[in-house]
Amino acid sequence: MRRSLALSALLALAAAPPASAAADDPLATEIARWHDFVRDHPGSGEEWTALRGAVEPALREAAAALASGRRWQALARLVAARVPLAAEAFRAALPEGARGDLARLETEWRRQGPELTAPLATLAPAGLERLPAAARAVAEAALSEVGVYYQASLDYGRNTVAEAGFYYLGAAAAQLELARFCATLGPVRPAGAAPALRSLEPELEALEGELLAAYRPPASIDRHPAFIRASALLKQARELDAAGLRHGALYRLLEARLRVSLLTRSGEPADRQAAGRRAEAILAELDAAPGDRSLERLFVESALGAAADPAPDTRGPETARAILDEVLPLHAAATGPAPPVPPVRPAEVTVTLVRWPYT
Repeated sequence: MRRSLALSALLALAAAPPASAAADDPLATEIARWHDFVRDHPGSGEEWTALRGAVEPALREAAAALASGRRWQALARLVAARVPLAAEAFRAALPEGARGDLARLETEWRRQGPELTAPLATLAPAGLERLPAAARAVAEAALSEVGVYYQASLDYGRNTVAEAGFYYLGAAAAQLELARFCATLGPVRPAGAAPALRSLEPELEALEGELLAAYRPPASIDRHPAFIRASALLKQARELDAAGLRHGALYRLLEARLRVSLLTRSGEPADRQAAGRRAEAILAELDAAPGDRSLERLFVESALGAAADPAPDTRGPETARAILDEVLPLHAAATGPAPPVPPVRPAEVTVTLVRWPYT
């Protein structure tokens, strides 16, 4: 079967790894590939300038994290740049005259439909269940967004311009390719080696309640976009949990926990050096601990990177503290036994009958 135009464009970009990457490390190769794409892309205009400004810091952070041995933080930062860049690569690969052609968008949208709307079990790359938890979590989260981008792309193109629809169609394919890329990030575990995760419904309910309680003026006005992003992460975690993609659900839950913590503890002082020392100590404990601790490492590595970030607007020390104080305990709780369900108190109704005189 002929591959769709979007996937062909993305695979063509991936065909020859740049010489600047380590040949035996797929993560290094991928970071270098997208760095080279940004450097060589002939894009211009406000949209490309904005996109480039958003992804270049993420790529730099990914490269720095990888050079420091923080592989899972490097993956997380790569993801922040990879999907929008792959979507741009697909859009830019179209002939210039076709980018504004709505009929072309509709044709391409229908052609890609059978692959991009397939059930998640079909979309999932082989061996996903045997990946390290961090790679599996990122892959599952990406898979859950394939259909969302696909369904939105045509409506967006019809209601704005076809070129925007092509971008989001490329984003759908990019999420699928991201999941397939994660499948290359071994080592692969023996079948059945990873314990099954339970439903995260209790933790999701609790965190959503905390978010709703915090949604009050002035924070709900001043930081409205941050509330929206945290709520969106919780919604996606619920969808992943319902679909049985529990690693992806846990990843999104922990991301939401971090954002809610930064909302509710905004402005509290945090010690950069103390946070860095704690992160280093926890990483050493994880190295010595048995089992797969990669998802925890992803967040602790991110805390270490945040603690070292001197930029005041990134809130690095606060981010590091929130990860260590609130994200890691939630990971421990969510991967343990479900909390006891409080007994449901029977509803009680008191009825008082008052007889009007002489009736």
